[in-house]
Amino acid sequence: MSEKDEDKAEPQRVHDTRRQVGGARREASERVLLRAPGFEATGWTLNLSRGGVRIVVEDAIEQGAEYDVLFGDEEAPSRRGRVVWLQQEADGQIAGLQFLLADGTPMGGTPPPERPPEG
Repeated sequence: MSEKDEDKAEPQRVHDTRRQVGGARREASERVLLRAPGFEATGWTLNLSRGGVRIVVEDAIEQGAEYDVLFGDEEAPSRRGRVVWLQQEADGQIAGLQFLLADGTPMGGTPPPERPPEG
């Protein structure tokens, strides 16, 4: 395989890895609240899978940071999530959060790549 062909193959490998970890994504548009000690940020979901969520937020969040993630009503149970990639936008950030199990390990085992999806 030539170097040019390998470059074309890379996005497919990344895509396959994400699918194996998080499962099928579904479009979503729910209010989301991120909480950490002394911090809260609100935003909207863009899509959701078993392994994580893609969100848009106006407030700055940090890659690698862990948050309690609440969907919809603030009374709903929260899930723990870690920011695995960020994409800066003019009016905020688009972020990929991976859901974590109670012991802090990623759901589904292998974490997704730490970069936003292409396209």
